[in-house]
Formats: sequence, C-alpha cells, structure tokens
Amino acid sequence: MELPENLNKDSNGYESAEKIILRWDSTASEDARERMIFETDRQEADLYLQAVDEIQRSLSSVSISTSSNAGKNANAVDDQSKVNTTIQIAMARLEDEFRNILITHSSALETDSLFDPSSSSISTPSHHELEEDDTLSNDDSSHHDLLQLQLQHCESSDSSTYRSTSSIREVDLMPSEAICDLQAIAMRMISSGYLRECIQVYGSVRKSAIDSSFRKLGIEKLSIGDVQRLEWEALESKIRRWIRAAKVCVRILFASEKKLCEQIFECVGTDIDDACFMETVKGPAIQLFNFAEAISISRRSPEKLFKILDLHDALMDLLPDIEAVFDSKSSDSIRVQAAEILSRLAEAARGILSEFESAVLREPSRVPVPGGTIHPLTRYVMNYISLISDYKQTLIELIMSKPSTGSRYSGDQTTPDMEFAELEGKTPLALHLIWIIVVLQFNLDGKSKHYRDASLAHLFIMNNVHYIVQKVKGSPELREMIGDDYLRKLTGKFRQAATSYQRATWVSVLYCLRDEGLHVSGSFSSGVSKSALRERFKTFNAMFEEVHRTQATWLIPDTQLREELRISISEKLIPAYRSFLGRFRSHIESGRHPENYIKYSVEDLETAVLDFFEGYPVSQHLRKRSQ
Repeated sequence: MELPENLNKDSNGYESAEKIILRWDSTASEDARERMIFETDRQEADLYLQAVDEIQRSLSSVSISTSSNAGKNANAVDDQSKVNTTIQIAMARLEDEFRNILITHSSALETDSLFDPSSSSISTPSHHELEEDDTLSNDDSSHHDLLQLQLQHCESSDSSTYRSTSSIREVDLMPSEAICDLQAIAMRMISSGYLRECIQVYGSVRKSAIDSSFRKLGIEKLSIGDVQRLEWEALESKIRRWIRAAKVCVRILFASEKKLCEQIFECVGTDIDDACFMETVKGPAIQLFNFAEAISISRRSPEKLFKILDLHDALMDLLPDIEAVFDSKSSDSIRVQAAEILSRLAEAARGILSEFESAVLREPSRVPVPGGTIHPLTRYVMNYISLISDYKQTLIELIMSKPSTGSRYSGDQTTPDMEFAELEGKTPLALHLIWIIVVLQFNLDGKSKHYRDASLAHLFIMNNVHYIVQKVKGSPELREMIGDDYLRKLTGKFRQAATSYQRATWVSVLYCLRDEGLHVSGSFSSGVSKSALRERFKTFNAMFEEVHRTQATWLIPDTQLREELRISISEKLIPAYRSFLGRFRSHIESGRHPENYIKYSVEDLETAVLDFFEGYPVSQHLRKRSQ
C-alpha cells in the first residue's frame, strides 16, 4: 500500500500502531477476548492509547490526502478505508475497555454513605410520627446504625472526600486512576466521532449503579398509578422512607454523579458532561419525583394533610439543592417537575384544610354520647388542630389570602356566623383554626339537641368546650395563634354552659326548700302547715334521689372540672337544705314517723354530691343519716 507523503515520513510509527490495535482485536484473538488492556500493566495501556493517537493522526492525514487527490489516486481511497477499519477496531476495543472500567468501579454507594449527614438536623420526624418506619428494604437493615456510621465517617474522614456546597455532599465515586483512564478513553472516542456510543455506555453502567443505590435506600419502581392504588396506611411509611431517600439522592447520589461526569468529560466541554449526566440520572430522577407527584394529585382526605406537609417541607428544603445539581438547560425538566410538585402539594394542603372545615361542619352522627362526655369528633378535631399548629410556619406561607371581614357565611341556617372584626390582626392560619373551632362548636350545639334532658345537653356542651379550651392551653403554638382574647371567649362559653346546667337541674330542687306556701293563718290559729311541710320534704327527697340516680351516671372526664362543679352544687344546695332543716325540723319531729320525711342529713347530701358525674350507676337509695 502506498501511503500519503506525510505518512511515509513515519511509516514505521503507523505500522507499529496498527499492529498494536490489531493485536487487541477481540474479534480476531482469543487472548484479546480474555484480557483487558487497562487491567494489565500501565505501560501496555499507554502504548495502546499512543497507538490510537497515531491511527487518528493517520486518519486525518489520509482524509486530507484523499480530499486533495479526489478522482486521481485510487490508492488514497484504499488507504482511507484501511485506516477507517483500524480506527473502528480501536474504538470497539476502547468501548469495551470503557465499559469494563466503569463496571469494575461502579457499585452502590457504601451503606455508611447513603445517609445525608445533614439529615440529623433537618429530617427528625415530628412528634406525631410515633414510630420509625420498619419497612425498609433488607439491604437497608438498620437505618439508625447506618446513620451513626455516616456521622462518624463525616467526622473522621479526610476533608477532601467531600466538596460541600451548602447541604450538598459530593462523594468520590471512583478512584482517581480510573477517572484518568476513563477520561483518556472518552477523549479518543469522542474525537473519533463516537460520542453517542460513549454516552450510551456511560449512562447504561452508571444507571445500574444508581438503581442499586435506590434499592439500598428502599426506593421502589412504582408508577403514579401504582402509588395511587396503595392504601394510605402503606403509603405513610413509604413517605417517611421517601423523604429520607430523596435527601440522599439529591444531595449525595445525584450530586456525586454530576461531579463524576465533570471529572471524566471536562476536557471535552460542558455540553457533553451535561449530556452524560442527564443520560445517567434523568430516568432515576423522574422515578424518584413521580412518587411525590402521585401523592400531590391523589384523592384528598384529612388524614393525609400532615404527610403531605412533610413532603412539602422536605421538597421545599431540597429545592435549592435540586436547582444547584440540575442547573443546566438540558435538566430544565427536572427542575420544572420539582417546582410543579411543590406547588401541587401546597394546593393539596390548602384544599384538605378547606375540606376538613366542611367535614367538621357536616359530621352527621346523631346518637348522643352516653353521659354527656366528650364527643369523639371533639377529640379528633382538636388533636388535628394541635398537629396543624406544629406546621405553623409552613401553613402560614401556604395560606396567603385572609378571609374577608364580616360573617364568613350569611343567610344560611346550616352554617355558623363568625365576625372577623373582633379578630383583627390575626394571621390567615389563626383565622382558619378559629373558624374550625367555631364550626366544631356549631356542630356540637346541634348534637346537644339530641339529648332529651336539657341538663345533660348543657353538661355535654360544658365538657366539650372545656376540652377545646384545655387543648388550646396545652399547646403553646396553638395558644399563641388563637390568642388569649378568643380563649377567654371559649372559657366564658363552657362556664355559661355550667351555669345553664345548674339552673336546669337545681332551680326546681331548691324551689322545694323555700318558705312560701308553708305558713297558714286564720281566725283560730296561725303557723306552719304540717301537711304542706310533709309534702315539701317528700317532694325534695324524690327530686334529689332522681337527680342523684341519674347524674351519677353522667360523666365529666376532667377531674378538676368535675370537682369544681360539685363544689358549686354543694355551695347552693347544702346551705339551703341546712337552713330549711333548721327552721322546720321540729315541726316534723313532733309528729308521727318523722323518718319518712326527713330522710337525709346535711352530711348525707354532701356525701351524695360526691357520686355525681362519675359515669357509673349508684345504689337506688341514698345512704340515710344515722338515727
């Protein structure tokens, strides 16, 4: 073969290079198929790279010669064909070497590197997460142990292992020697027009490594439809796992992949390293964020609010890191997806709050709770509101529009009125929470009407509003938002209910202890009518026994409130009975069978009052006074 003039000057170099390339042609040599160049001694790898460089120079020279002698020199065309064949053999070999180096050094991150060292301060579960997720994958057998290992690793490792940018922690995924070899191969493949092959091999191997890391993190391959078909109880643990995993993926896994792409392809331009990065992580990133997207568009219900807020807070916290890691034009779609999911999570939270208000208002149960105790709806709503206050900052940001002044609803008998003028200066979130309490009271007022006994209806309202007050007082965040003014209004309501109860129960009882109707006067005598007095004592005894029998089965769960109401009853009943007994005892005792009329001593009544509101039946007959 007649070589071009400029190649003739170094024909020995070209021929030597060609021999090296052909010696490592895996299609023609069993030895070449069984051995990898870059796993032999360093000199062999360097010689092969030099041979590729020589062939590339020859290809360039042949191309120039062929172009300048087009149609004149058939040998030039043959020469180009021969050099092209050699370069194709070389590129096929380099592709295999590139893949082998990647596979050799590609694996899931070490387990003690899978947990974000910054997560110890930002991913602590809120108090309503009563237990840690115990459903992690088998590979991730002990989250707490691994987290401790990671923290120890961060404290003891050389500072060069991580390049910290805010909360991002970039791990060195490969040793520097392997990176140098990959860089050298990539330069030669790309300069020979094998960019697509290089990117495809790189992406394929590295995606497998990411998939392995995903499995260690417990990230499952679930479509949006798969997620939406899961029961909420199963999703709750998956959300906890996803929050932890997402922080690791963005701040460690994806950030480290980006760094590796930059290290290998920085010599050939940012567009190429961006392309390799997206080839590697776009699929896994979409898989990761699809889970949060599925939650954001799932059917809304009150129990989902707090996990949705957890997801929202986690994604909001991650958003700057997502923008830093996916900062190129080619990764716009990832940034847009994350921002859109965040927006939908916010909208879902707002929608759930609104729907919760409606659900509280329309809660349909009509069966009165026994004994006038705290209704399950009251407990549920106030526990829910207490948890809402834990997310105060997030919800303040989400609830942007303040309700208009004046009644929230007007002209509708089935909804309560609320004057916002008296709540001037409250945050939109505070107004939402107060409104929920107003709606709850409105519902409770309706439920109280199902009691046939007016006294029990008042006791029911007293118990439930008192519970609301205690829950507000027990949460510093909730009390701060609700405010002492509205708290005093609530306190006034349950005290008014207590007063109404006493009036409904005891006015008629105490009416028996009045003097009116007992005195008679006439032309022959004047004084106390014994028959009227006997009837008065009999009526009092019967009424008190009925109240005692009935109201001992009623329940005031709060010990202090129960005692306060008993004291209030005693302060009215005992002095009135003592005075009545003192004035009229002699008139009864001077007659026949006084024990049939004066059945109880003052001490008997004091003891009987202690039976009230305990929630269980008592003996039909009161313990009588000592004879």
